[in-house]
Amino acid sequence: MTDIEQDNGWLYHITEQLGDKNRREGLAVHYLKESLASDNSNGQTWYLLGRCFSTLGKVHDAFVSYRNSIDKSEASADTWCSIGVLYQQQNQPMDALQAYICAVQLDKTHTAAWTDLGILYENCEQPKDALTCYINATRNKGGISSSLTTKIKYLQQHSDSVAVQHLQSKQKKLPSIEEAWALPIPAELTSRQGTISQHPMGKNAMLHSQPMGVQQTTLAPGSAGVMLPDDPLNKKKALKRPSSEPLELPAPPPLSPQQLQLLHQLQQNEASLSPTQRQQLQGLHHQMMRYQQYQIKVHQQRAAEQGQRSADMLNGMPLPTPITSSGLLPHANIPDNATQSQGDTGTPLASSVQSESSSEAGLPKDLQKFVTDHLNETDLSALLNSSRHDLATSIAEDLLAQFTQSQSTSVKKEPSALNSQQSSESSQQENTPISHDSVKNPSPGKHSSGSPREPRIDPTQVEYRVKCDSDTKLVISRNVPRSHSPPPAPFNISINMKGREVLAACKGYGKGGITTSMLGDRCPPRPPSPPYPLPKDSLNPPTPSVYLETKKDAFSIELQQYCYSQPVVVIRGLAGALKLDLGLFSTKSLVEANADHAVEVRTQRQQAPDENRDLYGNRLWRCDSSRGRTTIARYAQYQASSFQESLREENEKAKGLHKDSDSDSNSSSGAKGRKKKTIKFGTNVDLSDEKKWKPQLQELTKLPAFTKVVSASNLLSHVGNTILGMNTVQLYMKVPGSRTPGHQENNNFCSVNINIGPGDCEWFAVPESYWGVIHNLCEKNNVNYLTGSWWPMLEDLYEEDVPVYRFIQKPGDLVWVGAGTVHWVQAIGWCNNIAWNVGPVNARQFQLALERYEWNKLQSYKSIVPMVHLGWNIARNLNVSEPKFFEQVKSCLMRSLRQIRFTLDFVEELGLEVKWHGRGENEAAHYCNDCEVEVFDILFVLEQDKKFIVHCQDCARKIHPRLEGFVVLKQYQTAQLCEIFDRFQLAHHVPTS
Repeated sequence: MTDIEQDNGWLYHITEQLGDKNRREGLAVHYLKESLASDNSNGQTWYLLGRCFSTLGKVHDAFVSYRNSIDKSEASADTWCSIGVLYQQQNQPMDALQAYICAVQLDKTHTAAWTDLGILYENCEQPKDALTCYINATRNKGGISSSLTTKIKYLQQHSDSVAVQHLQSKQKKLPSIEEAWALPIPAELTSRQGTISQHPMGKNAMLHSQPMGVQQTTLAPGSAGVMLPDDPLNKKKALKRPSSEPLELPAPPPLSPQQLQLLHQLQQNEASLSPTQRQQLQGLHHQMMRYQQYQIKVHQQRAAEQGQRSADMLNGMPLPTPITSSGLLPHANIPDNATQSQGDTGTPLASSVQSESSSEAGLPKDLQKFVTDHLNETDLSALLNSSRHDLATSIAEDLLAQFTQSQSTSVKKEPSALNSQQSSESSQQENTPISHDSVKNPSPGKHSSGSPREPRIDPTQVEYRVKCDSDTKLVISRNVPRSHSPPPAPFNISINMKGREVLAACKGYGKGGITTSMLGDRCPPRPPSPPYPLPKDSLNPPTPSVYLETKKDAFSIELQQYCYSQPVVVIRGLAGALKLDLGLFSTKSLVEANADHAVEVRTQRQQAPDENRDLYGNRLWRCDSSRGRTTIARYAQYQASSFQESLREENEKAKGLHKDSDSDSNSSSGAKGRKKKTIKFGTNVDLSDEKKWKPQLQELTKLPAFTKVVSASNLLSHVGNTILGMNTVQLYMKVPGSRTPGHQENNNFCSVNINIGPGDCEWFAVPESYWGVIHNLCEKNNVNYLTGSWWPMLEDLYEEDVPVYRFIQKPGDLVWVGAGTVHWVQAIGWCNNIAWNVGPVNARQFQLALERYEWNKLQSYKSIVPMVHLGWNIARNLNVSEPKFFEQVKSCLMRSLRQIRFTLDFVEELGLEVKWHGRGENEAAHYCNDCEVEVFDILFVLEQDKKFIVHCQDCARKIHPRLEGFVVLKQYQTAQLCEIFDRFQLAHHVPTS
């Protein structure tokens, strides 16, 4: 039965005649899962399931299935080739390279793997390596495709051309084929080494591979396309090596001081690296990891000689990973959009990742020196055994605990009062929902107060993170002075501490110049994987709608709660229920009020709402427009003349005099190749000036509090300064076809949009949880999600199982756009709209805003809502009774204090003076002039062209490592911030009787 279900599943996958793709793949997955339910150990079934998931675009599930295939059966070249394709599709060339190398080492005649590897090299502009792979792809006795033969001839004919020589002389994005063949096999393969050694091809491939830096004789440099022959002598030695004998490999070289400095610089600038620089960073990180892994393996082997099963004791311990100044976890050996959650296959990815690193864990050099100096082999063996009680506890923590005990006689104990204080804090934490950051850093001077001042830490220091759980990290400086002072001591900070206690706990740990994330020690945010796919008949859900009849309905708490719970809501009858005079926003009234007021104009091509084509009629996502300027009066003339022209065309059509013209925006038949009419869209008309627009703004005060521009229940009212279009009103003046392209609101805030009329608008909206899918589709269609202008193709969204709300907004209708909802709008009549953003006072809004704030940093995109600044103002102005929201805001303040202390440590270490600057009333938040990241409290100011320019710490260090020429200014008194932090407490909601 198992084989029948497996065959049925694969048959549905490969046979197009059995129905449409999504239906076939769904049935294929169903049958393969039924097969696995009967026999969970069949590696071939896991592999076939991975192929199906890959076809469906479910990268995480495909990856988990391939991992299970490797775990459940002998290593397969097909599986590794498929993993390589998966990585290549996710734009992870180094991981793809390693996977393809695994495939061709297992089967040196694997045509598909060699071909895919050649394509990878060709895409990375390494034609000679590509040629080598293509020639090896022809070694199979089977037929050779004509396209492959053509590629080989072309590359051979042009191998000596100037263009190819230029590409080869450039810095390589990937190791050459010779170097790649010598790379160490990834942990996924070495974890199956016992199984692979029984495989006739796998055994030879495994034992024949060597670490980087060791001379490889199987492929001579420059011998493009030569088949990788086996060295008989090496092969004989390798095959005769007893399986119980440890494989003795030459020690890999450590990083030189110059390489360490380069590694640190690349990590500091990781968010803005070019592809070549990212590859260079990956290579240096890889070399460093190999050297650390080699050293820890030496300790493991010694422990094994004494009868200790040290490798088993390390099961589940993650590898130490460099931490960048921005809080980034660098390269991980899984696809970019794979998440550590349980997939459909029933196997958690986390367990797979743990098993990969079970025998590959390493320690930073400083801890290894400590092991050598302070622990003998028996101690190390006992330490490894003791770590088995808790897989979440790293060896680094055990080493530190062991060291602390050994130093108890020489280090003076803290007063007992401190211990009692810690006990009371821990008991308090058990009863209160808290957020804490547990950090292990180089110990500050408290352990050596009687000793001379420690040497300054070199700004080129490298730091490491050993991730033990979601809230814990270990940061160790490579160049901590070689003294007998204790090693890194942990400190814990929590929102239950006083502000001065947070600052005191963090003091001395930022001397190397650390920039931390407002999300704490979590992995940096990234586009989410899609939710569980919906049935096809659920991809056009009805739009949540409310019809208001009375003012009481508009001000009901039920309406507010309903809007907060939905991705998008259209509220009909609002203008009538509240007796709003929307005529104040009509074009006629606007001209009478301020005819010369500025209007930004977007020139667009008029198209039907559900299509987007270029000049040649090809469908695409990119939505092109050009920008211009005009006035309200001039646009009013254009809007009126456009309407009159349309009336004239309608009259002619009614009389039979007018042919189906190119200007008919609603006619999509025969659209391909037809020239589109050019239209102008008046956008971003600023109505913030209360003197110019007093009647209009006064009318909007009739709205319910949760939709008002200014309200205590609107987080954006607490920013403290104007953010045009967000906490002020903007006007849009439209003719049919005017488009607002797809987007999420700035920092994922909610928005309110009212149609003034007289015409309608058509809306499209997608829930926030699907923005990752749309982000990936934008990348696939070569348009930037954040900075580009794009109009989604509905067919593409439905193919990816993305639900789309589609509805008409009539005059007087208010559209509520929920936090993070992706939306795009097109006018289907002549109309004006007004819009602004609002921020509900709840945990979901603040969390989504903070996540986007951090993701924007990684994308080098400005967050126009200064979230740290906003967090402090929330603490000043609001009493918060929702525990989760309170915890999020308080955690943000705690991490802000930590960053301030780290920054002061760095500045003091350089011997610079921090000058008091203060802050003016309603002064806007400051942003770095270079990277546009928010700069809070401590400003690094440089005079340029007689102007004083603000920089963040990281950009200031790029300009000069020791901040020469900079003036360091402080805007807030530290005691003032601590007072705000301490006063901000969870308010207890007292229900009214």
